Amino acid sequence: GGMTKIGIFGTSGFAREVGDIALALGFEPIYVAGDQLDADCLNSDEDVVLEREIHHLGAAGFAIGIGDNLVRRRVAEKYSSQLRFVNLIHPSATFGSGQIRAIDGKVGVTVCSGVRLTNNIKVGSFTIFNLNTTVGHDSIIEDFVNISPGANISGNTHIETGCWIGTGATINQGDPNQKMRIGCDTMIGSGSVVVKPCESGATYVGIPAKRIK
Repeated sequence: GGMTKIGIFGTSGFAREVGDIALALGFEPIYVAGDQLDADCLNSDEDVVLEREIHHLGAAGFAIGIGDNLVRRRVAEKYSSQLRFVNLIHPSATFGSGQIRAIDGKVGVTVCSGVRLTNNIKVGSFTIFNLNTTVGHDSIIEDFVNISPGANISGNTHIETGCWIGTGATINQGDPNQKMRIGCDTMIGSGSVVVKPCESGATYVGIPAKRIK
């Protein structure tokens, strides 16, 4: 086709959802599979190439349709010097004053439909804001974070690198002088409510969220 191509790493359902964002922006998604086994996960009508063929793809940019933070990070680190990673922001997402500019300086950010970001939010590269997530003012969301559908993150929070915020989780607000901090690589379970800071490399679940490992 005559449409500009965007290469999307991944062949899972989430990769297709990222492909839908590309389509909504007027791009043609081409999926990038690690091997033939991965390629076979996609429907036959979807364009797929193997990873070793990406340099012949002629894509305007690439995105990573992989939810797993560690795998996404591996792909990003392998290809960041060779490929141009772009942000894919669904047209239905809304942003407060100056917020789009704060994201424009980053790469590999995925913003799905229905996402609401207010203002003065720092956003890291290769972070996923899944369907209908909300992020309040003065928050910091670092690199390689995955915020699952319907999660609500209040103002003055600080979510460090590699965190996973589960579907429908709630993060209560922090203080302007002391943000509500979730340490790096921590997982917050679906439907949990975080009311106090969370340590790094841990898993928290429940209402209120308690550390379970």
